[in-house]
Amino acid sequence: MFLTAMGIALAIEAAFGWPSRLHARIGHPVTWIGAMIAWSEARLNKGGARARIIGGAITAVGVLAVTVGIAASIRHALPGGWWGTLLTGLLCWPLVAARSLHDHVAAVARPLAAGDVDGARRAVAMIVGRDPALLDTAGIARAGMESLAENASDGVIAPLFWGAIFGLPGIAGYKAVNTMDSMIGHRITRYLHFGRVAARLDDAANLVPARLTALLLTVAARRNVLRGVIADAPRHRSPNAGWPEAAMAHALNVRLSGPRTYAGHVAPEPWLNQGASDPGAKDMEGGLRLFRRAMMLAGAILFLGGWV
Repeated sequence: MFLTAMGIALAIEAAFGWPSRLHARIGHPVTWIGAMIAWSEARLNKGGARARIIGGAITAVGVLAVTVGIAASIRHALPGGWWGTLLTGLLCWPLVAARSLHDHVAAVARPLAAGDVDGARRAVAMIVGRDPALLDTAGIARAGMESLAENASDGVIAPLFWGAIFGLPGIAGYKAVNTMDSMIGHRITRYLHFGRVAARLDDAANLVPARLTALLLTVAARRNVLRGVIADAPRHRSPNAGWPEAAMAHALNVRLSGPRTYAGHVAPEPWLNQGASDPGAKDMEGGLRLFRRAMMLAGAILFLGGWV
C-alpha cells in the first residue's frame, strides 16, 4: 500500500503544507537531518583532499544509515492494513514539499505581476543562489520557474518515487541524500572534496525521478513538446535538473537557463528552448498552473496505482 500512502502524504501536504506552529514546536525532519550533517561536517571536513573525501563518505553513509534505520524501526512498529497505510502517509507528509514549493514561487510571481521588481528580487533570493541584484524582470521569472521545475523533481516527485517503492525508509532515505547534497554538495572550495560522495548519491537518486517529472510536466502541458525536451535536457550542466527545466521551458514556450551570476562569477550556461522569448510574470503564473496540474496527475497515479 506504499502507493496509496504516498498519495495521502501528497494530498495532506498540498492542503496544509507544514504549519508554522508545528515547525516552531518540533522543527522539521529536514532540519533534524541537517543537524546530523552539520555535526559530522564540523568534525570530518579537515585535512587534505583524500581525508576530506573519506570524511564525506563516512558522513554520507552514516547520515543515510541513521535516517533509514530510524524510519525502518518506525515502519516495523506500525500496524498493517489501512491504519498502517494512513499512518505511513501522515509520517511521510513533511517529507513532501508541493505546497511549500508552490507558495515560495507564488511569492515571487505576485510582486512581479504587480510591477514590484524589488519585492520580487527579495522573494526570489529565498529560493535561488544567484545574485538577485543583477536580475531584471526576465531573470527573476527565469530563476523562479527554474526553481519550480527542478524542485518539482527534488522536492516532490523524487521523495514520492522512493516512498512508493520502499515506504517510509525509502522517502526518508531520499530526503537524507537530497539534504546532504543541498548542504555539502556544492562545488565550492569548502565542499569540493567533502561533498563529492553526497553529490554523486543525489545524482543517482534523482536519475529516474527527474525524467518522470519531465514526463508529468509534458503530459500536463496538453501539447506535444517531448521532442524538444529530449533534445534540450542533456545540454544542461546537471544530469537531472535539465529534464524538468526543459519540460517547463517547452511547455510554456519560453527560454530558461542561460548565463547567470553566482558570487560575482558568470556561469555560461546554455539556453533551454533557445529560440523562444524570455519569460515574464504571466509565464510564472502559467508555470504554477502547469505545476498544479502535474502534481494532481501524480496524485491520481498514486491513488489509482494503490487501488489497482
